[in-house]
Parts: sequence; C-alpha cells; structure tokens
Amino acid sequence: MFTEAIEAILANQCTPGAIRAIENGGTTAALWGALADNGFLELMASEAAGGAGLDLEAIFPIFVAFGRHAVPVPAAQSIAARALLRDAAAPKGMVTLAAHVRREADGSLSAAHVAFGGIADHALADVDGALVLLDCAKAERTATGVRGSQAASLHWAPGSVPAPIGDNGHALAVFSAALHAAAIAGAMERMFAMTLGYCNDRVQFGKAIGKFQAVQHQLSVMAEHVACAGVAAELAFKGGEKVPALLAAATAKARTSASVSLVASTAHALHGAIGVTEEFDLQLYSRRLHEWRMADGSEAYWNRIVGEAVLGHAAPSVLQFVMEEIL
Repeated sequence: MFTEAIEAILANQCTPGAIRAIENGGTTAALWGALADNGFLELMASEAAGGAGLDLEAIFPIFVAFGRHAVPVPAAQSIAARALLRDAAAPKGMVTLAAHVRREADGSLSAAHVAFGGIADHALADVDGALVLLDCAKAERTATGVRGSQAASLHWAPGSVPAPIGDNGHALAVFSAALHAAAIAGAMERMFAMTLGYCNDRVQFGKAIGKFQAVQHQLSVMAEHVACAGVAAELAFKGGEKVPALLAAATAKARTSASVSLVASTAHALHGAIGVTEEFDLQLYSRRLHEWRMADGSEAYWNRIVGEAVLGHAAPSVLQFVMEEIL
C-alpha cells in the first residue's frame, strides 16, 4: 500500500526534468513536501510516535523505488533516521546520514562526501560511536565538484557540535550501506529496462539490434547482475528488524557495488552514441550508480569485513557461515 502510494508521487513529482532542475540548484519543495506532508518520512517511526512502525522487510521496496526513480532528496536517509533516533524526536527538514565523521584535534568535526550533504538541513552522525544530530546550516560545505552531485564534505566548528543523543552511532554506517545497496538495485532495474527497450526499438540492418546474438549476450549478462543485485540488497532487510545486521548489510553493499561498473558500462555501450549525451536520461542513473558504489565504502571495504568474519568463524564451510550469519 505504502509502496504504491509513494510510486505514484514519484511518477508525478520526480520526473527527469524535476531531477535536472534540483541538480541545477532548483527548489526541492514540491517533491519533499509531497513525501513529508503525506507522512511517508515516519514509516519507520514507532506507532507511539505517530509513525507506521514498519520493519526492514516492509520498507525495502520503498528504498528500491527511491533508487529506481533517482530521487534527488534524502528521503531514504530521513526515513532511516527515525529508526536510528529511537524515541528521540526527529527534526523538521531533510536529514541525511554522516556515517564516517572524524573528530579533529581542536574538537571540530569533519565528514567527507556525505550523501546529500549539499542540500540537507541536518546530519545524523556517528561520532566515536555516539549518535549526534548536527545542524548542516552551521557547517562549512565543500562540494565534490562532480557534475550534478549533491554530496558534499562538511566541517563543523567546535562550538556547533551538540551533545550526543544516543549510543548507537555504529549502526549508522551499516544502515547507510544498506540504503545505498537498495538504491543501487533500483537504479539498475531502471537502467536495464531502458536498455532492453532501446535494443528492441533500435533497428539496424533491417532488424532490432536486440535480435543480434552479441547484443543478446550482453543483455543476458546485464540481467544476471541486476537480478543478483536485487537479491543481495534484500539480504540486509530482514523481517522483524529495525536496523540492518552488519554482515548482511556488508554482503549487500559489496555485491551491489561490484556490479555497478559492468551494468553501467553495458547500458551505455548498447545505447551507442545517444547513451553518453546529457540530454538522454540514462546518465541520471549511471552517475548515481557510480556515486553510490563509493558511498560508505566500495565493495573492497565491505568484502574485507565479510572476509575477516569468515576467517574468524568456526563454521566448517562458507555455506554454513552464510546460513548461520547472513541469511
């Protein structure tokens, strides 16, 4: 029910034209207002706090939909923030997640390449294991310099750092990685659908290019990676839980990130010259895929976490480890 309602809003408010306008500095009011005013930011808040109390399994299709529509506001992060804040009240406005914050010698805080750091009103941050809610208006923002990216590096002076509001800061990086895994899966779905449609419509030498065996082979490999990414992302969203488990989220982020390069490059290659143009919508998704691949650490970072867990586990096989610790 919630997924269908949000899909309808995104189809109306999150068009390619709207995405481009926001990327170019336009207002987020219409899109953000449609999500916030309908209560969708409270989906993971408890029923006692006026939310829907959804668990990870129920929220997963919505996070995938955000990726499929290339949503240019921190909607997923703001929803996750409600779960991480527990009983604390969420602030008004756009909330992003800053999972990797460094405390400087003078007491100031620095966070590099924060998703939506360029437009967010607040950042829920992990500061030495504590959960801290930071005001982005008080931060010095440095854009990444990447075309269309809304990520930014943030720096807060010592006087603008409030007291912690929770002790579950370490859960923030895990949740953020799971969000990006779901977003990658959704964006890959959209890119594959666009590519398949183009190959069925584009005619060369008297027939659709999708009929050529070489093109079919590339589409088949692409489809395998898209399907694998969807299954992997779902691992992090286990029913009944409010926050993803470390190893499940690590596996999800590692597997989805590893598929980004192949899926994006294949999509652009099969689209030919039109695929590299700014006017064509494909780049709205491929740019985000590459950014989300690196967000919270690439597959190399998360593979190391999973690998160390496997080596330190007493299971007689990797399959047994997966069954006991991830599934």
